[in-house]
Amino acid sequence: MTEIADATEAPPSTNGDVLVSVKGVKKHFPIMKGVFRRQVGAVRAVDGISFDIVRGETLGLVGESGSGKSTAGRTVLQLEIPTEGTILFDGTDLSTLSTSQLRKLRPRMQMVFQNPHSSLNPRMTVASIIGEPLVEHGTGTKKERKDRIGELLTMVGLDPTHANRYPHEFSGGQRQRIGIARAIALDPDFIVCDEPIAALDVSIQAQVVNLLEKIQDELGLAYLFISHDMSMVRHIADRVAVMYLGRIVELAPVDQLYENPKHPYTRALHSAVPVPDPVVESQRVRVILEGDIPSPANPPSGCPFHTRCPVARDQCSTDVPDTREIEPGHFVACHFADEPGW
Repeated sequence: MTEIADATEAPPSTNGDVLVSVKGVKKHFPIMKGVFRRQVGAVRAVDGISFDIVRGETLGLVGESGSGKSTAGRTVLQLEIPTEGTILFDGTDLSTLSTSQLRKLRPRMQMVFQNPHSSLNPRMTVASIIGEPLVEHGTGTKKERKDRIGELLTMVGLDPTHANRYPHEFSGGQRQRIGIARAIALDPDFIVCDEPIAALDVSIQAQVVNLLEKIQDELGLAYLFISHDMSMVRHIADRVAVMYLGRIVELAPVDQLYENPKHPYTRALHSAVPVPDPVVESQRVRVILEGDIPSPANPPSGCPFHTRCPVARDQCSTDVPDTREIEPGHFVACHFADEPGW
C-alpha cells in the first residue's frame, strides 16, 4: 500500500500524456452579512481536490447534488477563480495568465452545459450560436465559417439546412447537439461536460453519450464528465472520481471502482444503481444513507462523510483521512478502507 504524503497532492494518472493537472484546488464563496458587508463565513463548494486527466481520456466525476461537481468543473476552466491550488493545462499554470493570455487558450478548453434550453440564446439562430466562437476568435472568412457550421452540424447528426432555425424549433436532444457543436467549433483538446444528459429524456441520453464518444474518437478529446448517473458514467468513463462535500473520496479505474468500491459513500451510490436482472436485484444489499448532505458552509469535523457513514468510528469524527493508494491506481480517503473484511 502506498500512502500519499500530502492529501492535496494529485493522484497519478494512468500512463499517458497529462493534459489537465488539478492540485489541491479549493473554491470558497464568501458569506457576507451586515450593513458593511463583512465576511462571516464561507461556502466551501470545492475543498481541496486533486486529479490528472490524460489526453484522450474521460474522467467521470460523480456525487450527489450539492457535492461541488459543477463548481469543480467551472473552476477547472477558470470560469470560477480558485481560492487556492493550481490548475495546469498542458503544463501551463492558468492562474499565472493574464486575461488576454487566457483568452488565447480558451479555444482549447470548452464546456457543454447541463440545460440546453438555458445555455442557448433564444434570439440567435443555430448558425449564429455555433459560429459565435469562430467570430470571437477571428477564425476563417465568412464563407469558411459558414462551411464550418455546416460541417459541425453534420458531425453532431443535425441537418445543415436547419442552420437558420432558432433553438425553440428543436427538441431537447437536438438542442444539446447544438451545444456540443458549439463546444467543438474551435477544435478543443479538453471539454468539461457538466451533466450534459441530466435534462434529457432517458430515451435520448444514450444517443448523446454515444455522440460524445464518437466525437472523442474522431478528435482525440479529453473529457471531464460530470454526472450523478453512476450507470451512464460507467459506460463512458475511463476513470471515476467520487466527490462528496467538496472533496474527492475515491478515485479509480472505472471497472475497479464499480466491481470493488472501497469508500462507504461509493458503496452507497453503487447500491442505488438498479441491476437489469430480477434475481440479482432481489439479492443485493442496499446501503441506505440517513439524512442529507451537510451544508458546505458548515462542514463536519474530521471525515466529511462521518455524519452519514454506516460504519463510522470515533476517529472519523476527529481526524481527516489521508488519500491513500490501497491498490494500484485506486485511491481512497477513508481511515479503514484497507482493513480485512471491509
